[in-house]
Amino acid sequence: MRTIAITIFIFVMTILSTPGQHHGHQNSANEHMHQSSVEELARRFEDPSRDIWQKPQQVIELMGEIKGKTIMDIGSGSGYFTFRLAEKGARVIAADVNDDFQKFIAAKKKELHIDNDQIILKKIPYDSPELKPESVDGVIIVNTYHHIDNRVPYFREVLDGLVTGGVLMVVDFKKQQYDQQVPGPPMEMRISQEQVKDELKQSGFSGFTIDSELLDYQYIIRAYK
Repeated sequence: MRTIAITIFIFVMTILSTPGQHHGHQNSANEHMHQSSVEELARRFEDPSRDIWQKPQQVIELMGEIKGKTIMDIGSGSGYFTFRLAEKGARVIAADVNDDFQKFIAAKKKELHIDNDQIILKKIPYDSPELKPESVDGVIIVNTYHHIDNRVPYFREVLDGLVTGGVLMVVDFKKQQYDQQVPGPPMEMRISQEQVKDELKQSGFSGFTIDSELLDYQYIIRAYK
């Protein structure tokens, strides 16, 4: 694993020095994030200390049994959740607007000898998940909801892309003040869980489960078709 990590790091440092091309405009959250280089973002996303507050395995467990199911990871970035979902037996669509993050995942896939059908790379525009009707069993979007403009029509497309009974899981940062420095974007860029639920209702989702206790800095919303 150390050899793989070193190889990936060298790959990032050599080819991910400039942002990828994007479709559509960037909102303030996107502009804020891309003040950092892609290699810096990848190091931040993959930092082992993230596991402490992100609790990825426990988050994934909330999606239920995913073995053999197709899950889209919107805003997959460096693949922090993508590879963990694949380890659980899911067929994962790693969807991102950034070419360089897609290259990062492709390199890691190659190093880990992961089949192309288990992790599928998908470049998407800012304004659409580009999902075919009823094509996925689940969608997960972690730390990315606040990056999306025109969220009601966007997540209406997500709803259409889910099979009947499918679930959308949104994990994003709580809009509350803390006494100490915490992970996440500036407070003015965060979106409350109440607003997320309201927007998803407008998109057509009807059933919701909200967990604001598992993670210290984030809420988890499961919305059902």
